[in-house]
Amino acid sequence: MSIPFIDAKTLRSTLSYASLVQHLRQAHRKPPPEVHRLLMQQPLDGGDENGFLIWPAWQHGSQLGVKLCTLFPQNQQAPTVQALYALFNGKDGSLQALIDGTEMTYWKTAADSALGADLLARQDVRTLLIVGAGAMAPHMVRAHKAMRPSLSRVVIWNRTPERAHALLADLDGIAAQVAPDLSVAVQNADIVCCVTSSAKALIQGVWLRPGTHVDLIGGYTPQMREADDDVMRRSRVYVDSRWFTVEHVGDLTQPIASGVISREDVLGDLFDLCCDRVPAHGHPSDITVFKSGGGAHLDLMTAQHISALNL
Repeated sequence: MSIPFIDAKTLRSTLSYASLVQHLRQAHRKPPPEVHRLLMQQPLDGGDENGFLIWPAWQHGSQLGVKLCTLFPQNQQAPTVQALYALFNGKDGSLQALIDGTEMTYWKTAADSALGADLLARQDVRTLLIVGAGAMAPHMVRAHKAMRPSLSRVVIWNRTPERAHALLADLDGIAAQVAPDLSVAVQNADIVCCVTSSAKALIQGVWLRPGTHVDLIGGYTPQMREADDDVMRRSRVYVDSRWFTVEHVGDLTQPIASGVISREDVLGDLFDLCCDRVPAHGHPSDITVFKSGGGAHLDLMTAQHISALNL
């Protein structure tokens, strides 16, 4: 029996962010799959590290899968994230599908972020700031706009303005502009979405106005960080999953280690929010942070959605 390979072109032509976010919302209302994580790394000049990530997840009695993923932040001619996903039948162990894991990761990550914003951000948001102009950035724009049609202004900031300008052509007709100054752009944003591989905090809490939602996507190791201590101190903090995020990403491990916040200051994850175990909203002036650590459970949820489409 031939095993289908679902390529990037098929995913792009078939998936929609609205339906994927809704699937993730429903999937987080079920018991979480069993998950593990193996990350191998090699240091590079300049402080970066290449990584090889193996993420298996098993929803017992249903399906199981594993993502094999390379993370090479200094790539210029190839994507910094490249992956393959294998989905198996959880009852007899048979291989059901091989999926382009690079494209699937873009969709999964952006949908994860957009679900967090849909649960936590104000309904009347108008301005979306994307910090970073890599391959994830256009997916973030489309996913957030799918869940918040009120977003009428999109602003892009990148360390190298040329990449930010180049990104404008990849937004499929969505009007956007490049911000020359990050501090000013943050002060005028309703949602600040960070998709960088920075090892130094970019977003400063003093820049945030009341009611801002901060979406931290890029950092996936204890050494990486996108927001400073003041952001975490001023905010109601949520994560996509406690087990992959609180102990593994610098935006949380560093301020917890220094005593700026405690583990108890992480108010909930997507399982808590989708099951109404914790309140999503406080005062409209509250600043909210959603820190995405990714995770094998999200890959499996996304692969299950793709499999159900019978591509």
